[in-house]
Order: sequence, then C-alpha cells, then structure tokens
Amino acid sequence: MEIVVNGRNSEISERFREHVEDKLLRLEKYDSRQKISRVEVEVTHEKNPRQHDTAAKVEMTLRSRGPAVRAEASSTDQHSALDAAIDKLESRLRRSVDRSRIHHGQRGPTSLAAATADLPVADLAADGSDDDVPESQTGPIAVEGDSPLIVREKTHQATPMTLDQAMYEMELVGHDFYLFLEKDSMRPSVVYLRRGYDYGVIHLDVSE
Repeated sequence: MEIVVNGRNSEISERFREHVEDKLLRLEKYDSRQKISRVEVEVTHEKNPRQHDTAAKVEMTLRSRGPAVRAEASSTDQHSALDAAIDKLESRLRRSVDRSRIHHGQRGPTSLAAATADLPVADLAADGSDDDVPESQTGPIAVEGDSPLIVREKTHQATPMTLDQAMYEMELVGHDFYLFLEKDSMRPSVVYLRRGYDYGVIHLDVSE
C-alpha cells in the first residue's frame, strides 16, 4: 500500500515518515479483505502555547476498494497523536470486518419506517408574525436578524444506498450521522447515532 505523509505548519522529517510506515504495518492483516491501496496521513502542529494538550493532530484516511476509512487524534506530540489515530483506524477496520461476517438475518438493521416510528415530529409551522426583521446575506444564505451564523458549504457525489450500507459507511468515517440517498425510495435521508448502538433515521419527502 502507498503511504503519503504531509505536514501542515511544519516540516515532516524522514525519520518520522519511516516511523509512520512501521506503525502502519499492523494494518496489513486487514489488507486481504479491504484491498488497501493508499493511506494518507496529515500532521498538524498548533503553535499556540495555550493549546499544549492538543499541540499535534494526526488525520488519517485509508483508501481501498470500499468506502474511505478515516480517523484523527490530537495529543501533546505527534508520536502519541499518531498512536491514538492508528488505534481508532484499526478499531474501525476491525468493526468493518466483523460486520461483514455477521449474517444479515441475525443482525440486520430495521427498516426506515420502523427506525423512524418513534421520532418526534418537529413543529415547522410559522408563527404568522409580520414584524419587520433586518436581513443580511451570509454566503449563499439570507439571514434574518443579527444572530451570528457560520456557514461551511460542501458538495458530495451521492450514490443511492441502503440503510445498512449508510450505517456501515458512517461507522467507517467515525461520525455520529450520515447523509445519504435511500436506494428504494430515492429520498434524501440521514441516519444518526442516538444512545449506545441505537440509531435513528430521518428522511425527506421532496415535493415539486
């Protein structure tokens, strides 16, 4: 597998690059199933002395024939941050392998209807107020009032997938939610982690 190590706010020594390669050898036991082609490692150093406990951050992205697997960790130095990030990456790879071994009939996810049965319905009705509220533009969004708003806009390619696949990919990237296009209904949907290993699903009915 190809290993790429980049530094942000600092130079990466050849010695540390070799150290990263040695550490990543422990992932080779997953290569027969995952077919790992590339691991991208980005090391960031924070120069602010007040952030000593998180002075170094390591972000790792594993590319394979399946979905990308990501992990990141921060610590006082780049070596301990690397160890923590690799631990997270290996844990997600292990869950991926274990999940593929589980028969869906024994431990399959519930349907979208069942998963959303106990979700509260948000009251989206307008209050009918006609008060004049100043409006400003923040990026592509019109903002009413003077409340601050931070906008970060991203666009991703969407491939229709099942709920099971969406849950699987959410685990691989280590997020607590995952936006996807539900394969059967072609509705935009979000699966999210609730408590423990309980999941919820929200989907949208798109009307013209």
